[in-house]
Amino acid sequence: MSTPPGAALWRRLAALFYDLLVLVAIWMFAAALILLAFHGEVDVARQPALYHFVLQATLLILSALYFVLSWSRGGQTIGMRAWRVRLVDAQGRSPGWRRALLRFVLATLSLLAAGAGFIYCLFDADRRAWHDVMLGTRMLHVGRAD
Repeated sequence: MSTPPGAALWRRLAALFYDLLVLVAIWMFAAALILLAFHGEVDVARQPALYHFVLQATLLILSALYFVLSWSRGGQTIGMRAWRVRLVDAQGRSPGWRRALLRFVLATLSLLAAGAGFIYCLFDADRRAWHDVMLGTRMLHVGRAD
């Protein structure tokens, strides 16, 4: 059985867009809970600095949990399942949670670098992003599950 091809950049971005929809729902629920905990009002400009710190830290942690748990438990997020993309390590398995966490951090940095880490997929023979090259992971297009 041959190895599936690397996932194209457009497929990665489509999966990321789907995942963003899931994350927005999670973020909205978390933000509502934090707002309740601070007995706040919707005008966030009037909230204390601690509110903003707690909110931002919570959203970052929830995002990391979403990706790390998805990648380490099957190699796919909801968006990756929809677009038939799977993350694997050098042995073809789902990465462990440590590697998945480091990948989340490095992928975030790749995105913050004006997306250059992701655009690198267009030039790499195996369609790997910077964070995949550094960690020995690959995003594969796994095709249809018939």
